[in-house]
Amino acid sequence: MPEPTAAPEDDPIRFGLDDFRRMMDALPMCIILHDAQTKSILWANPSACQVLGFTLEELLPLKAPDMSRQSHEYRREIGRKWLHDATLHGSNMVEWCYRAKNGEEILSEAIATLVPLTERDVIMVQFRNIAREEQIRREMKKLESRLKEFMQDSDEGVAVLRPDGGIEYLSDAGRKLLGVRPGQNPPKNFVEQCLPDSQEELQELLTLALPDAISFPLRYRIARKDGLVRWHHAVCRYIEIENDLKGHLLHFHDITDQVEAEEARRRDQAALEYLARHNAMGEMATAIAHELSQPLAAIRNFLEGSVLRLNHSEALREQAGQIIWGLESAGRQVDHAAAIIKSVREYVVKLEQSEGLIDLNEVLAEVRWFIEMRAAEGRVQLEVQASEEALVVSCEKVLIGQVILNLAFNAIEEMSHFPENQRRVCISLARKDQQALLTVADEGRGIDAGHRERLFDGFFSSKVSGNGIGLALCKNIIARHRGDIWAQPAQVRGTRFCFTLPLVQRHN
Repeated sequence: MPEPTAAPEDDPIRFGLDDFRRMMDALPMCIILHDAQTKSILWANPSACQVLGFTLEELLPLKAPDMSRQSHEYRREIGRKWLHDATLHGSNMVEWCYRAKNGEEILSEAIATLVPLTERDVIMVQFRNIAREEQIRREMKKLESRLKEFMQDSDEGVAVLRPDGGIEYLSDAGRKLLGVRPGQNPPKNFVEQCLPDSQEELQELLTLALPDAISFPLRYRIARKDGLVRWHHAVCRYIEIENDLKGHLLHFHDITDQVEAEEARRRDQAALEYLARHNAMGEMATAIAHELSQPLAAIRNFLEGSVLRLNHSEALREQAGQIIWGLESAGRQVDHAAAIIKSVREYVVKLEQSEGLIDLNEVLAEVRWFIEMRAAEGRVQLEVQASEEALVVSCEKVLIGQVILNLAFNAIEEMSHFPENQRRVCISLARKDQQALLTVADEGRGIDAGHRERLFDGFFSSKVSGNGIGLALCKNIIARHRGDIWAQPAQVRGTRFCFTLPLVQRHN
């Protein structure tokens, strides 16, 4: 072969056969040439011989079983089919496990390519050791499985959000927290699932590209896919993972129980503060009742003395009739005032907080004064139906009286939304099996079925006025007395509030 001549700089470089042979020998990629027809080995480069541990002369007569893992998926017919498909389609790639001369198994990614040569067609197989990559892949898969297993029962969700609130990524725990059932698509936008009072703060946070991985805590209310409204606490920070994720990373968990417990504590504290004020007012009312009883008694004596003098005065006998009528009317009003003060004094007098046996009719009679006065102020027609038989229960009289007052005052207040001729409230006592049943029925607007279930849980917003102590505390009092309290629709319209207490059988 003549020596190649120097080519001008703009001419392409020409390589001789020895040049190509030296380049093939220098390739780190392992190459084996097979005959396209017989699939026999024709040649292998030094890299292939070194990896497999055979010399070229040793390698040429070998077949697939001689240099492959002794496994079903690497049998000879599979190898021949792989090479044959390369002759049909020009190229074919497979994962193949070669076996070196020393028995070492080499997991490889092998590409078979059809190459037409002058004398014959050959199949050039290029392969590289991927054992290390496969090991890393298995370790990564194992790590991923572990993480999934560890996160399976986690109560913290993870989401990556775009600036518009769209969800770029959502973990399995996050799907559960958003109420997404298996097989159901998650919501497209996280912010839109939040309630209006929470959307503005979260949306504002998502527009910030926070530097230096600064995290911001936040609390929001969100409407789940299943319709439930829950409270979440979250920590948000901005992330940029190269060629992967970019946005705000949100770690969030459900704190609804915690929020409701805090709200319950605030309501209970408010109720206790109210009861403390009520006790103070009770003590003042007792003092006032004591102080007023003496002037009223004196006024009564003066009126009776004046009537006696008028009856014995000849000079005023003609006018005495009208004067005596006025004095007797004033006396009746004094008696009425004295009766009211006596009722106040008996009710608010300080009692030991211990249970005793009492007829529930008597408790209703003691608080009836207050209910009638409130009904008269609201121009509400009041009907009180005591039980014909004694309903003896074991209770703290003052507490049960408070419950009756609260239910009655709420019913009277509800009727203030209606015309005068439609304002009616009925309070009744009756025996129901082995229980005493008290019912307060109004003819008001009624309560939605969904709200009735939450009336007594301490989170329902209801007005508490006068001596009312709140429906949640009413429930606690009745439960403490081994009873039950509930609300149900009235027959025509309105609501019936009922509670029962177990009857006590008296043994003579």
